[in-house]
Amino acid sequence: MTPPAPAPLRLGIAGLGVISRFYLAAAERLPEWRLAGVCDLREEALAPHRGRVPCHFGHRELLAAGGLDALVVAVPNHAHAEVCADALRAGVPVCVEKPLALDPADGRRLAALSREHGVPLFTAFHRRYNDRVLDLLRRLPPPGGPVRVESVRVRYLERIEEHIGADTWYLDPARCGGGCVADNGPNAFDLVRLVLGGSPSEVVAAEVVRDAAGTDRQAVVELAGPGGRGRVELDWSYPGEVKDVLVRLSDGTELAADMLAGRPGFKESLWHEYEGVLRELAGLRSLPDPSRAVEGGLAALELVADVYAAEAGSPLPAPRTPLSASRPESR
Repeated sequence: MTPPAPAPLRLGIAGLGVISRFYLAAAERLPEWRLAGVCDLREEALAPHRGRVPCHFGHRELLAAGGLDALVVAVPNHAHAEVCADALRAGVPVCVEKPLALDPADGRRLAALSREHGVPLFTAFHRRYNDRVLDLLRRLPPPGGPVRVESVRVRYLERIEEHIGADTWYLDPARCGGGCVADNGPNAFDLVRLVLGGSPSEVVAAEVVRDAAGTDRQAVVELAGPGGRGRVELDWSYPGEVKDVLVRLSDGTELAADMLAGRPGFKESLWHEYEGVLRELAGLRSLPDPSRAVEGGLAALELVADVYAAEAGSPLPAPRTPLSASRPESR
């Protein structure tokens, strides 16, 4: 007799802004998930869900109601650290939109909470699950072979006002954490890390362009590390949209991935990418060490801080010890 399918995992979503619709659609399509509750501070955001799923005005109320197997945190960036911390203390695995927090110190405190409670904290780098990116990764030479990855360039170019809908907090540096570096930077930095095999990178040069209000609208960041060189180009004032990756190998070969190819509709690529995010989230409980899930989000957050430090002329920090290397061996 075929064993019955496992019951769907119960998902809560904190924050019903512009990104939440991709999570909601993914949870509806994937059999491993069931939407179990939502929260937002705005009644107009909750209204479409009333009568269909429990609705709450705050994340603490949602967590107190219980019955969640994971929480998606899609609130404005400045509130990420507080909501994530409360969920971790409640023992609820977290999938947080990038950035993990606004400050690396807050990110490290969250990492410590994840270790203390044995609860995964996962940053939703949705471009990791883009089908064109996955195809590019399959075409990379194997580690240790005669040909290696020499460099990777990631471009993240868009006009931000076309992408934020009613979420005008993106244009408030105090709530966003900055501009294009703080918000688009983590996705781009994570792709560099992914292509370079997870090896750490350090900021070696950065050029940042700000508008009259002081928001960073463009940036070019040069990275270097044991896995190769990286270049990240960010633009929040670009007339159109470009999201791509270019890899150069040591034999001169170039490999490219256009993350928007084959999906011409506005934000069309995000639908399948967020399905990938939720599939990954479903498997986090089976990790031998759930606290390792935070590492990518923390690495990207630290690079954001390093870019702003380089712009300000501050000395860049010494190379950091990865969390996995600094943690004592488990028994």
